[in-house]
Amino acid sequence: MADNVVRVCSQADIAPETVKAFEVGDKRLAVYNLDGQYYVTDDECTHASASLADGFLEDGIIECSLHAGAFDVRTGAVKAPPCSFALRTYKVILQGDDVCVDLDKDAAGEPA
Repeated sequence: MADNVVRVCSQADIAPETVKAFEVGDKRLAVYNLDGQYYVTDDECTHASASLADGFLEDGIIECSLHAGAFDVRTGAVKAPPCSFALRTYKVILQGDDVCVDLDKDAAGEPA
């Protein structure tokens, strides 16, 4: 693995249609399983200090439990106020049963 690619968890750690947070170095990341596709974002809402893993996930949209702001977990796009800043996404790399991320690239594979 390259230096910027790190293991976050096992695929089995995330049940379908759920989200779970993991500590990875100095980051707290949220891992989502959408029908067998995995997505990773920062766990902290961009509006207020709240864990998105404590929120509500439906149809690829995570709603923050604190103020009901929402994001598309696939792109990081804001879907509901009071959030106004996009959520940081990460490029997911599956290696065997492991969910890994490239900390230098977003979900689309572009430099972050």
